[in-house]
Amino acid sequence: MLMSTTPAIEGRSITRYHGVVTGEAIIGANFLKDMFAAVRDFVGGRAGAYEKTLRSARETAFAEMADAAQKLGANAVVGVDIDYEVLGETNGMLMVAVSGTAVTLA
Repeated sequence: MLMSTTPAIEGRSITRYHGVVTGEAIIGANFLKDMFAAVRDFVGGRAGAYEKTLRSARETAFAEMADAAQKLGANAVVGVDIDYEVLGETNGMLMVAVSGTAVTLA
């Protein structure tokens, strides 16, 4: 499944619009990751555990969107938008939401 943030794919024409498709993933940050991230923030460096978890959530959201587009008969999604939102009473969860327009390319 071809996915792009652009409204069209250069060199390919859109022959059919199938509609908007979405994908979401919500992840929770556990205490152990928070503790290690705090230590890493204190001494410097990257929070690798968070990065890995965030990457996984983003991949899940994209896979969900691609699956929705495929079920509509599309072979691409254009105009993809990625949003991140902190959720929960203590901001302990992160939602990754993606959306775009499912299309058939010639």
